[in-house]
Amino acid sequence: MESLALRSSVARSPLLELRRPVRADLRLRRVGLRVAASTAAGEEGAPEPDLSVRVNGLEMPNPFVIASGPPGTNYTVMKRAFDEGWGAVISKTVSLDAAKVVNVTPRYARLRAGSNGSVKGPIIGWENIELISDRPLETMLNEFKQLKEEYPDRILIASIMEEYNKAAWQELIEQVEATGVDALEINFSCPHGMPERKMGAAVGQDCALLEEVCGWINEKATVPVWAKMTPNITDIAQPARVALKSGCEGVSAINTIMSVMGIDLNTLHPEPCVEGYSTPGGYSARAVHPIALGKVMQIAKMMKEELGDKDYSLSGIGGVETGGDAAEFILLGANTVQVCTGVMMHGYGLVKKLCTDLKNFMRKHNFTSIEDFRGVSLQYFTTHTDLVQRQQEAIRQRKAVKKGLQSDKDWTGDGFVKETESMVSN
Repeated sequence: MESLALRSSVARSPLLELRRPVRADLRLRRVGLRVAASTAAGEEGAPEPDLSVRVNGLEMPNPFVIASGPPGTNYTVMKRAFDEGWGAVISKTVSLDAAKVVNVTPRYARLRAGSNGSVKGPIIGWENIELISDRPLETMLNEFKQLKEEYPDRILIASIMEEYNKAAWQELIEQVEATGVDALEINFSCPHGMPERKMGAAVGQDCALLEEVCGWINEKATVPVWAKMTPNITDIAQPARVALKSGCEGVSAINTIMSVMGIDLNTLHPEPCVEGYSTPGGYSARAVHPIALGKVMQIAKMMKEELGDKDYSLSGIGGVETGGDAAEFILLGANTVQVCTGVMMHGYGLVKKLCTDLKNFMRKHNFTSIEDFRGVSLQYFTTHTDLVQRQQEAIRQRKAVKKGLQSDKDWTGDGFVKETESMVSN
C-alpha cells in the first residue's frame, strides 16, 4: 500500500488544491468537524444560529445533504438541489459498467397509516427495488465536471460501487476523482439486486470483505471517503469500526432496510408488483426513523469510546422530514444529515423548512452553532441494568414510591390500559 505522503503528492489542478484538502493532510490535521460559531447578531442582539458545518475539511452552508438516490440522478436535479440551498449533494451510485444495470417499473411501493391498501392515511413507509444508476458512466462523469465548474464552492460527493475487483474499484475512483468531486461515498449497503453480484450490502455485511475493499479504496483515493453502512446486520458498529480503521474519514448510516412492503389483499400479489411478481426491497421514510436513530447511536458511541476525538465524521440518514428529525441525529453525534425519500415526497424546497426548523430549535436552546449541541444526548444512553439502579436510587432519595406498577404481579385485567398508561413517559 502506498504511503499517505505519496498519495498527497498526486498532481491536481491549483483550483482543486484550493477547493478541498488533500487526504494525507486530513490524516495529520483532521480539523474539519468543528463549526465556527456565527458572529452575526440577530435582531435582538443575540447571535443568529449558524447552520454552517466543516466536515473532513469540506465547508457546507448547512448540514443537510441530498442522499444518494433519485434526487441525485442527473445534472438537472443536482443543479436544482444546489439552487434550492442544500448543503451538499451525493449523486446516485455509479459503477464502471452501467449496461449491467436494468431497472423495472413500477419499482416503488408506499405504506400509509391505516389498514391494508388505505389511500387516506399519511405516507409513513416507502419501499424501492431500484438499482444504482443505469446511465453511462461517461455521461455521469461529464455532469459531475459540469456541476463543479458551475458550482465550484458547493460540495459534490460521488457515490460509487463496484464488483469484488481491486482494479475495477481503483479505475472507478481515478475516473470519478478526475471530475473534481469533493469526496466519495462508498455504497456498501444497497440491500437488493446488487448483493447478487457481491456488491452493496454483500460487502457491508462481511467485515473481512469490507476491510479488504476499504484497503483497495483508501490506497487509491485522494479525497475524503465516507462508507455507507447497511442496517441489515446485528451490530452496525462492527462494520463502521472496520471502515474507519481501514482509512475511511467517515461513515453514513443508514441505508434502507430489507423489507416486503405488503400483499395486496384483493389480488394476493406482493407490492411493488411487476408482471405479477416482486422481490424484497429497501424500506425508508418516517417509519424507519427510530431504527436509524438507534443505529446511529450505536456507531456514535463506538466512535466516542474507541476512537476518541480523532475527528472522523458521521452522517445520519433515515426518515428525515423536519428540522426536528435532523436535530435528533445531530444530538446523537451526526455531523451532517442526509435526505432522500423526504425529497421524493416533498420536493427540493424541503431544505428551506429543514433550515428554519433547525434554527428555531437552536434558538429555543440558545445554541449558536451545530457543534454546540452535536452529541449532547449521547451521554444519556446506558444499559437496562443501570436504569434499574438509577431508578431505585432515585426512589430512595425521594422517599416516595414511583407512580406505576412495581412488579408483574400488580397487573389487573380490568385496569390494564390505565396501568399501561401509568408507565408511559411521553
